[in-house]
Amino acid sequence: MCTYITEKTKIVGSAKGPNEWMRIDTANVYFDHPFHAPLDHTLNIDFVSDAEGGTQRVAVELSAESARALIRKIEAALASGEEAYAA
Repeated sequence: MCTYITEKTKIVGSAKGPNEWMRIDTANVYFDHPFHAPLDHTLNIDFVSDAEGGTQRVAVELSAESARALIRKIEAALASGEEAYAA
């Protein structure tokens, strides 16, 4: 059953699309059936630019385990980077 429950957050950044880099200002995050990954359910993240109409996106489909590992590594990288640059 698809829930269509999406968490949406504003972000500031860039993403490499199929042809070029693009500005992104929104991340849509949801746990549902993937389009491509060979899994029953995945954590899906669509990076888009709502300011530019949201027509281009960079999509990621991760297993739940991979998503949790990525969260931990993001937190670790931020902590290490902030500590290194605070000196």
